[in-house]
Amino acid sequence: MRVEIDEHSGFCFGVVNAIRKAEQELARGELYCIGDIVHNSLEVERLEQQGLRTIDHEVFAGLRDCRVLFRAHGEPPASYETARRNGVEVIDASCPVVLHLQGQIREAYERVKAIGGQVVIYGKRGHAEVVGLVGQTNGEAIVVEDEEDLEQVDGGRKTVLFSQTTKSLEGFRRIAEALRERCKEEVEVHDTICRKVANRIPQLREFAGRHDVVIFVSGEKSSNGRQLFAVCREANPRSYFVRGAEDVTAGMTAGAESVGISGATSTPRWIMENIQHQIETQ
Repeated sequence: MRVEIDEHSGFCFGVVNAIRKAEQELARGELYCIGDIVHNSLEVERLEQQGLRTIDHEVFAGLRDCRVLFRAHGEPPASYETARRNGVEVIDASCPVVLHLQGQIREAYERVKAIGGQVVIYGKRGHAEVVGLVGQTNGEAIVVEDEEDLEQVDGGRKTVLFSQTTKSLEGFRRIAEALRERCKEEVEVHDTICRKVANRIPQLREFAGRHDVVIFVSGEKSSNGRQLFAVCREANPRSYFVRGAEDVTAGMTAGAESVGISGATSTPRWIMENIQHQIETQ
C-alpha cells in the first residue's frame, strides 16, 4: 500500500508564525492566549503542556501585568485597549493577511460612514477573525453567511463588501453577484480571500481523485477543515474525516492500493505523519 501526505496541506504561514511565537515566549514562562491558538485540539494540548493557558475575553479583561498572545485570527481594537489599560504585554501573532484586511475595513468604514454607507462582511458570525474585522467598524458591519442574510442590507445605501480570509471563492462570488442585484446604489467589492486557502481547492480535488482512500485530518472546530473535507468527499466518496491517529481504523483503508493523507490549514504535520506511520505498520 502506498501512503502519501498531501504536500499542500498543513499549517498556513499565519499559523506557523503564531505557533513559533508561542513556543519562543513559552521558553520565558507562562503565556496566555485568547481562544485556541489553532483549531486543532491535539496541537492546543501539546502547547498547553508547555505552559500555554487558553482563556476567553472575559478572563482576559481581568488579567494584570502578564503576557497574552493574540493568535493568527486577529483581535478587535478593544482588546489592544484592554491590554494597554491593564499593563498586559501583547505578543501579537496576528496573521499579516488578516491585519491588512483589518486596515482595509477600517479605512472603508471611515470613508463611507460620512455618506451613510455600510460595510458588509461575508463570513461566519462569531468566528474569531470576523469578530476582529467587525471591531474595526465599531460593531456596525453587517455579517452575511449566505444569500438569505442579504435581507439585512439596505439596498439604497452605498455598500462595501469584504470577505473573511478563509471563505470559499465560489461562495464569495455568489454573494457579490446577489448583492449587486439587490442594491440600487454602488457596490464596491473587495476580494479578500487568502489564496493559500482558495488555491487548496483545485489541488485537493486532484489529490483526492488519484487515491483509493483519503484520510482528511482536521480539528472539529475548523471551518476551513469542514470546507476542504466537503471538497475532498465530492472528489472521492471514500474520504474519512479524523482528528488524529486514534480515529483511523483498519477498515477505512481495507483493499486500498493507495491512501492519501491531507488536512486543514490548522492541521500540524506531525499528526499526519503519525497517521502515515500507523497505516504503514497496520
